[in-house]
Amino acid sequence: MQTYLDFEKGLAEIEGKAEDLRTLARRNAEMNVTDEAAALDRKADSLLDDLYRNLDPWRKTLVARHPDRPHCKDYIEALFTEWTPLAGDRNFADDHAIMGGLARLDGRSVVVIGHEKGNDTRSRIARNFGMARPEGYRKAIRLMDLADRFGLPVVTLVDTPGAYPGKGAEERGQAEAIARCTEKCLQIGVPLVSVIIGEGGSGGAVAFATADRIAMLEHSIYSVISPEGCASILWKDAEKMREAAEALRLTAQDLLNLGIIDRVIPEPRGGAQRDKAEAIARVGTAIGEILAELDGVKRGELRKARRKKFLDMGQKSLVA
Repeated sequence: MQTYLDFEKGLAEIEGKAEDLRTLARRNAEMNVTDEAAALDRKADSLLDDLYRNLDPWRKTLVARHPDRPHCKDYIEALFTEWTPLAGDRNFADDHAIMGGLARLDGRSVVVIGHEKGNDTRSRIARNFGMARPEGYRKAIRLMDLADRFGLPVVTLVDTPGAYPGKGAEERGQAEAIARCTEKCLQIGVPLVSVIIGEGGSGGAVAFATADRIAMLEHSIYSVISPEGCASILWKDAEKMREAAEALRLTAQDLLNLGIIDRVIPEPRGGAQRDKAEAIARVGTAIGEILAELDGVKRGELRKARRKKFLDMGQKSLVA
């Protein structure tokens, strides 16, 4: 069943009326509603195009958080073969917010690491809504070390509101674990490709996205803080999240212009949530193309270019 966002209420009404007509027709074979339903479909298509043609930053934030968007598990199941999950940080526990393991992408052996939010109440609680604890980042460090040792490219799929801020996580060294994970991204001598598939929140995202190439889905977001958190700090009012979203420049389009990311992956009409298979296929194509670009680059050159990429950030600006 399609989930509609607040700004899609008009679309929901039109598509609901079209479905009601078709339901009546299925119950009564003598009814012919083909023309009426087709007219409503055309109206819905036009409205969908209008809504998604120029989404403002806050609406993009809502789309990036859409519960029906494909998550890390969906990408792994659809794009990768011979998936072998690896668990635990060899120190404290296995963090279920982080998926990681060995797999093949178009026959190429890779290490895949990503945030998994879950898709229903039970799995979201089990996955801690994609918010990793220190052991999740330490697991990622272990897997990147493994990839570096065996010369395997690393693919990270980022989708998190941010690292988990709980007391236990802080006691076990959350900040240190994020910093070590970011450091490890800079140290490995194999290609590292990161795709932001939903939310790229704070240091919890940077720890996986300090990569040779960073791609973002068209309606994903990437920011040092959530709009609500920013509004609470700056204006002491979380309801000013729309102004904060505008100021943060968190959209894929702004970040491409700023030189923070390298590629925007177009989403299907109406967002990834309306055609998961197509969205996943486009991400798979982009990852394959990026890995091909990095083929043959020597270890030292990869590390040097990656480091320079992040040292050079901040030199571009946007005209407000």
